[in-house]
Amino acid sequence: MKELMNVEFETLNSELKFSDADCTVFARLESYSCKMIKKEKKLSKKENAELGRSPKDVEPLSQSDKYLGALASSQSDDEGAILCDTISRKTLFNLKSTLSASFGPDYDFMNVESFRFTKEPNYHWAIGKVDSALSVVTGNDYKDLKARLWSTINKEINLEECNVYSYIPDMTTDPYSEDGCLWSFNYFFVNDKLKRIVFFTCRALRVYSEAHMNEIGAVPGMEFDD
Repeated sequence: MKELMNVEFETLNSELKFSDADCTVFARLESYSCKMIKKEKKLSKKENAELGRSPKDVEPLSQSDKYLGALASSQSDDEGAILCDTISRKTLFNLKSTLSASFGPDYDFMNVESFRFTKEPNYHWAIGKVDSALSVVTGNDYKDLKARLWSTINKEINLEECNVYSYIPDMTTDPYSEDGCLWSFNYFFVNDKLKRIVFFTCRALRVYSEAHMNEIGAVPGMEFDD
């Protein structure tokens, strides 16, 4: 995956940091081309060959929160099994590559299984979840920012044409599971026509936790003003 430079994203990323007495919320936007680099082409080809699969074959996804509960039962077949969304192996590979590019080299997501991802109902659902999460902890700071935020994202990816996915943290070995991470969200806005992914990720980190120190680039033993 190749990250695409976006000056407006860089400006927003500098503003997508909110603090209170207990935590700091770090959010960021990144845009990636879905055109594979040489290393990724080799890896994808090797994986599919070992499994006897093709990039167009599909894998099962976990259910989005939207469909849990009563709605899930309405999507069951005659034997009572809950129907699930699926994802092509090519798109799944792109999502894993995006995570690896965003959090590498500290984290590698290439062995993550498909059930660690969900497909969201639409981009409106994702916007609602993001707005709700950020508004609770930031109040007017986010209220003043959100119109420009979503306008900029739409300009980059054309939300109407997107499928939206999310990664489910494994609670042990990924950056969303680090000690000090209080809550998080992440969304992939995938536009197949543009062959592009916009990745919107956010973590709320407890102040002075190891994860918080790593995020701000603090040196061990550094003293902070009260």
